[in-house]
Amino acid sequence: MMAASLLRRDKKATAAHLKADLNRTDNSSGVRQLQELLDAVLNPEKPAADGEALDWCKCLIAGGEGFDEFCKTVRSYDNATLCGLVWTANFVAYRCRTCGISPCMSLCAECFNNGDHTGHDFNMFRSQAGGACDCGDSNVMRESGFCRRHRLRTGENIPLIPRDLLLMSEMVLPRFILCIIQYLRDGYVEPGENNTSTERDLQKVLQQLEPQISFLEELTKMGGAMRTVLTKILTNQQAFKELSMGQEENLYAKKNYDKYLSALKNSGLVSVEEKGQSAAADVGVGAEGGEDQDGGQSVGQRKRVKLSSSTKDPCIIESLKHKCFLEELLFWTIKYEFPQKMVTFLLNMLPDQDYKITFTKTFVQHYAFIMKTLMKSHESDTMSNRIVHISVQLFSNEELARHVTEECQLLDIMVTVLLYMMESCLIKSELQDEENNRHVVVNCSEALLKNNTYWPLVSDFINILSHQSVAKKFLEDHALLMLWMSFVSFFQGMNLNKRELNEHVEFESQTYYAAFAAELEACAQPMWGLLTHCKVKVSLTHRINGTCNTLKLWFDTPAPNQVTFHLPLHRYYAMFLSKAVKCQGLDLDSLLPDQEMLMKIMVHPLQIQACLSEIHSNMWVRNGLQIKGQAMTYVQSHFCNSMIDPDIYLLQVCASRLDPDYFISSVFERFKVVDLLTMASQHQNAVLDSEQERPMLEGALTFLVILTSLRIHLGMTDDEILRAEMVSQLCMNDRTHSALLDLIPENPNPKSGIVPGSCSFEDMLSAVADFKAPVFEPGGSMQQGMYTPKAEVWEKEFDPIMVVLRTVYRRDVQSAMDRYAAFLKQFGIHTGNPWPPYKERTPLHPCYKGLIRLLHCKTLHIVIFTLLYKIWMDHQNMSEHVLCMVLYLIELGLDNQIQDNKEDEEHCHDSWFPGTNLLSNLHHVINFVRVRVPETAPEVKREAPPSTSTELTATQVFSLVAERRRKFQEIINRSTTEATQAVRPKSSSTRWVPPGTPPQLVTEILEIRESMLSLLIKLHQKMSSKQNSLSASWLEDIESNRLAHGDGITAIERILTKAAARSCQIKRSIQDICGKVCPPVPPKKNSPTDKKAMDKEERRQRARERQQKLLAEFASRQKSFMETAMDVESPDTEAAMDLGASEVMESEILYDCVICGQSGPSTEDRPTGLVVLLQASSVLGHRCKSTEPKNLPTSDEEHVYPADTCGAANDVRLTLMQQFFKDSSCLQSVSIGWDGGVYVQTCGHTLHIDCHKSYMESLRNDQVLQGFSVDKGEFTCPLCRQFANSVLPCRPGRGTEAGTWHTPTNKKTSLLVKEVEELQEKPGLFPTESNLSKEMELVIKDIKNTTQKKYMDYGRNPGSPDNDFLFMYSVARTNLELELVHRGGNLCSGGASAAAKRSCLNQLFHVLAMHMRLYSIDSAYNPWTKLTQIVQIKEADSFDEERPEVPMLFRDVPSLLIIFVLTMPQPLRKEHFTCVVKMLYNLQFTQALAALSTKFSSEERQAWKWWLVWSPQSIEFSLQQFCLPFLRLSCLLQHHLYGDNLTGCLEEEEFASLAVCLGLLPSAPQPANTVQSASCLEWPVNTFDLVTQWGAEFIAGCLSSPPQTLLVHDPQWAAPRLLQLPDNYNIIFQYYHRKACSACKKVPKDPALCLVCGAFVCLKGVCCKQQGICECVLHSQHCGAATGIFLLINASVIIIIRGHRFCLWGSVYLDAHGEEDRDLRRGKPLYLCEERYRVLEQQWVSHTFDHINKRWGPHYNGL
Repeated sequence: MMAASLLRRDKKATAAHLKADLNRTDNSSGVRQLQELLDAVLNPEKPAADGEALDWCKCLIAGGEGFDEFCKTVRSYDNATLCGLVWTANFVAYRCRTCGISPCMSLCAECFNNGDHTGHDFNMFRSQAGGACDCGDSNVMRESGFCRRHRLRTGENIPLIPRDLLLMSEMVLPRFILCIIQYLRDGYVEPGENNTSTERDLQKVLQQLEPQISFLEELTKMGGAMRTVLTKILTNQQAFKELSMGQEENLYAKKNYDKYLSALKNSGLVSVEEKGQSAAADVGVGAEGGEDQDGGQSVGQRKRVKLSSSTKDPCIIESLKHKCFLEELLFWTIKYEFPQKMVTFLLNMLPDQDYKITFTKTFVQHYAFIMKTLMKSHESDTMSNRIVHISVQLFSNEELARHVTEECQLLDIMVTVLLYMMESCLIKSELQDEENNRHVVVNCSEALLKNNTYWPLVSDFINILSHQSVAKKFLEDHALLMLWMSFVSFFQGMNLNKRELNEHVEFESQTYYAAFAAELEACAQPMWGLLTHCKVKVSLTHRINGTCNTLKLWFDTPAPNQVTFHLPLHRYYAMFLSKAVKCQGLDLDSLLPDQEMLMKIMVHPLQIQACLSEIHSNMWVRNGLQIKGQAMTYVQSHFCNSMIDPDIYLLQVCASRLDPDYFISSVFERFKVVDLLTMASQHQNAVLDSEQERPMLEGALTFLVILTSLRIHLGMTDDEILRAEMVSQLCMNDRTHSALLDLIPENPNPKSGIVPGSCSFEDMLSAVADFKAPVFEPGGSMQQGMYTPKAEVWEKEFDPIMVVLRTVYRRDVQSAMDRYAAFLKQFGIHTGNPWPPYKERTPLHPCYKGLIRLLHCKTLHIVIFTLLYKIWMDHQNMSEHVLCMVLYLIELGLDNQIQDNKEDEEHCHDSWFPGTNLLSNLHHVINFVRVRVPETAPEVKREAPPSTSTELTATQVFSLVAERRRKFQEIINRSTTEATQAVRPKSSSTRWVPPGTPPQLVTEILEIRESMLSLLIKLHQKMSSKQNSLSASWLEDIESNRLAHGDGITAIERILTKAAARSCQIKRSIQDICGKVCPPVPPKKNSPTDKKAMDKEERRQRARERQQKLLAEFASRQKSFMETAMDVESPDTEAAMDLGASEVMESEILYDCVICGQSGPSTEDRPTGLVVLLQASSVLGHRCKSTEPKNLPTSDEEHVYPADTCGAANDVRLTLMQQFFKDSSCLQSVSIGWDGGVYVQTCGHTLHIDCHKSYMESLRNDQVLQGFSVDKGEFTCPLCRQFANSVLPCRPGRGTEAGTWHTPTNKKTSLLVKEVEELQEKPGLFPTESNLSKEMELVIKDIKNTTQKKYMDYGRNPGSPDNDFLFMYSVARTNLELELVHRGGNLCSGGASAAAKRSCLNQLFHVLAMHMRLYSIDSAYNPWTKLTQIVQIKEADSFDEERPEVPMLFRDVPSLLIIFVLTMPQPLRKEHFTCVVKMLYNLQFTQALAALSTKFSSEERQAWKWWLVWSPQSIEFSLQQFCLPFLRLSCLLQHHLYGDNLTGCLEEEEFASLAVCLGLLPSAPQPANTVQSASCLEWPVNTFDLVTQWGAEFIAGCLSSPPQTLLVHDPQWAAPRLLQLPDNYNIIFQYYHRKACSACKKVPKDPALCLVCGAFVCLKGVCCKQQGICECVLHSQHCGAATGIFLLINASVIIIIRGHRFCLWGSVYLDAHGEEDRDLRRGKPLYLCEERYRVLEQQWVSHTFDHINKRWGPHYNGL
């Protein structure tokens, strides 16, 4: 009852009343009242969406005051010292490696900017999974990096919190949290068969609870005081016990609790039903998964395998039990698959230390359940991110991680859960034969692996292993280690490839991605994590033995045509051995197993090396591209240090301990080239086609060279390794800094911020490389800052072996060799084609000395001898590469000598060499060899060598196979029979030969009589093609330093010198051989083939010469074309190129058509046209008065005002004029086209207009995807491929009359004025209808279509002739003005200008003039009369209702000039042109005086009236500046119409120079002090009268209009500039990336900035679309007449929109290494690159975006 009455009362009053009650000493009635009220308010049977309950809670907690004030009060008691700000995905945060202790440390932008990180290694990143700010947490980061707010220990000076403030919260919140939990229990439905609907239901429950959970989140943001209260409630076990079950009599609560219990039932790792089954099924094969997973490829059915779970720790598997609210809240968070709001709430609480510890334990307790839920989830990606969002906050803290490892067995839980996860997708391994195979392996096509579902678990595992104390515990726990090893063994041999021998595989599986990712993440990274801590004394021996035992259990020899790239156990074993020797100085022998085991271990890694070679020899092509992908991934930079490096190291360990002969022969057998190693010229190979033999042999030899010369794990220090890696990457190509960082394998796991070695990456980089700053190529392609190897690196450190090991693509090896050759050529060291240089190696670690025995074993020497002989005899399938590797092996042997053990020498007569030492074997002569050859071989026909029988007894009987078999016998006798099965020798003798096979083999004896030395010397002769290339005394004359670089000849000389230096006997032998050597017997070839070869060679030579000739011709053509067409700025070609200038010639102008190639004049019937690009431009309109560019606003106080731009000023002026004067007159007094004017440019090539039409037709039918739209008339010039969209017809004209048009006459001015007037009166001649006139009309139409309607209609009645007239002459004005801008704003530089090359003003003028003659100017209104005569003003005019005309002083003089020139008959005589200019100059000068006089103060006026001014210089300067724009324009027009040269001059002389050029001043130099501007005046009538007349007009006009504003005050404009950008990109990013769009008030997903006007727009934003056009495109039309330059804030790149196309231009912000950071992926600080920005601005001003940027695409209005 009481509750009901309370409910009716005012909430605030009730709350205040209750609070007062509860504060009394006896508060039982208050407690009772509150409980009853809460029972009524927080009734879970009411719908959750009802807001009433929440309002009550807010009021009650606030205890009667407003909730917001309450929040403020509580916040003032905040004692938190941590920031703890939680963010979700896509948030921009920072990471500083200098300040971080944990690699996962991150900071919010505010803390980062308020801390001091100058000079630190930091970057900005977009959060993938969400995170929290670590500022203030000294466990995760160093205190020096804390921001100002968290550096002060805030907790100390905060007052104690009053007890009654949070009293109500303590009472109300437990009930509120219980209520949420009850809603969650109620709403939960176990996902059944119809999953989607349940998912929807769960979503619905969460939506309804949104306000409640948000409220909890709000509470956490009130600071430390409130968090303490919440922690108490969430962790209070007593309250949970009392409230969770509900009262006995409440039926609802009972049901609710039962629901919760049933949900708990299946929360164990193994659910109840599974337990029953697992008891029955032991390690046998489960029944599920009977279907064949591989689509019938495999012989037996692939079965899913289930392991029994009896072994695991029961506490991990049992169901959960909850003791407090926090535990149940987390439980439901998991059940509902981590809703974002809940995650944020749980994380927001973390700054509270008690909560953090309890929550971490709770999280660990639920860990298995979390992963189980994850495996079943449909949204595993989202869920993974949210799990890691939580776990990374908990496990990055070492103390906490150690605490839960010890107390809650975190490591055991993790490993067990990992095992459990992987057990769900095991299949039987198919390595070798299925029957005897008891191994299981993960199936890579399962969703678990394919989708990386295990990622969160592995990520947490790696995270906790990064803490030393945890890793130590892990390494010391033997049972745990064995469990982990059994987990790793599941990956051993996964994704097995079988070579397809018959037809191409139907379906290329892409499972290898999953396999490589799994090995790297689940096996390798934890291994690196553990290895990082092995620098301290951790007993590694049992770790190594453990791995070895697991390896023993796992053993299958691979069948010859199978390969798996995944051997994590081998790699663990290898890496721990390496660490044990390197860091702990353990003795290798004490750690290694017996020989037999080593033989087994060696097989798999060796198989991979052989298969790499097979894949590159195209033996696996039928398996599709994916097998190549695997071979590349295996050696790729992120994988190589976890895959190929340990494999090679393991092989090196085996080689150093096994019998060298056995090892070498195993290599050649695995590489399948044993049959090739025979002295005979022909042989049969059972396993390889002949085209595969050479690459396989090269592969085997290269592998041996790598094996014997690589020292990465055999004694190199970390610094040396880093240096070698860096050099090898830089030698392949110049690299950017980021590419290099990415390509160099990091030694410990990549997640740790530690750079391997003491020496930092940067220091090493500066030691080996030079920085090439980013340069700009004329093509406009943006270069990045690159690092290139220093010269001494090429000379001393280039190591081709390392390059071969590290190249993913074979072409990179070639690239490195080409660069090396270029270096040698440049420094004059060697000009030919060099061989890979030989590099001295770092000394071997004593443990691995046995590796050298490989180089000193008979088998290898026999192979070397055989190959030298075969190369000398030109047998098939030998190559330069083979010789190169053979010589490399010899040289390695010479450099790595063994201390001879004499008693080991074998004195068997059947072996080739007496001992094993290379030095003694080099000069050992071999006389006879017995070989098995096919009957057809040339050797068979020979007679037996004439010899005594004694000689024959010493014949070497050898075949590698026999030698090998003998070795085998020894090994087999030594060991048990098992080894024989392990390595079964191929018996070649018992092979059954079916009929019709190749011929039988017969044994022959060859006479050789050579030693390795003699063969080397003969090869030297052969290569240098001189008979006695080495004289007997050459050893004395040679300087050894010359031998380091060069080709094969140098290599042989180097080997011989080394050998001679090491043994006198060899020196003698060399001198003997050189003294008596005879020319080598060339192998007998039949003569016809010889002749054929000769012919072939000759034909090749001729063809080559022809090609050279053609190329030379082509090059010279291209050069001449480049000089004429492109912007090659050379003043001498200038005059010839200017189209105007060519008219001076005496004959008709001839044009070349670039399509049909014919040359001829342009005629009325078959006109020729210029290829032009028409584009609308607002560049002129964006000019300002100030020469300084405007700054881009980067704060709310700054703005860009567009009112002072040229376009805006002209608009205002015209509008004002139209208010007071006659419209038609206004439209002839100004120019438009400042915004949206049409600019015409050409590449200078001409074509017949009919040819052009057929060209367009062919483009239309072309199916190729073009970057332009043919329907819009766009095309590329057929010759230079420049973008164009129209053709401008050339006027048919002869140069003959040109002479008379130019001759100056001495007519009086008055006469000329009269003549001009008569010319103007001539009626416009309508051109005769012809092809030419039609084309001209079409071009006019094109010009009008180029710009938008709004830029053409300025009159009162759109479309009127006046309007048209204005638009036409403004096109001419726009083009003249733009050319002036391109020339730098003045004509001081004279003729030379790139812009002039693109100009086609002459042709444009004729087209416009022809069109303008159609409009005649009414003589009554002709401005010419007002310019040159005194007109009587008719009185009648004043009564007209029409407005007056625009007074002459208000008119724009350059516009009048263009109107006059265009409306007079063409061609215009030059004298008339000069006359027009003179008359207009008078007007311009008068306007200048008028404008200046308005600026005078009254004193100055008085002074001028009485001629008291003695320094007219300042006024003279102003007058000149005022008249200059007009003179420049006139001069430029004269240059284009008459071909007059523009003379260069100094800036201060520009006025005089132009005046002389225009004939206003005599060409004789004037005395310096004269007033030049006045000297130019020449009046047709009395000056005073004319000026008075203009003044009277002006005054009449002034009665109706404000005079000051319409007088032109300053016709000069500064050059157009883009906005000035701040130096640091972060300033732009921080201000704009969170800024809301002005149109839709939301923060755009892709914000962009216009660099012309500073507008902030949404790229691709649907919110700001208008009529289907997105905002960027709209803005580009509005601001730049369809040209827009936008900076994309989130990507730091610039995009250009041009009409209907767009392109990515690149970035003007580069990092410290001169690199772009597109999409801010690296997040390094970026700085403005001034050169790039200038290039961008220059392309904008010169309208060359279309020509320079190549990658354009349509934007479909979607940007």
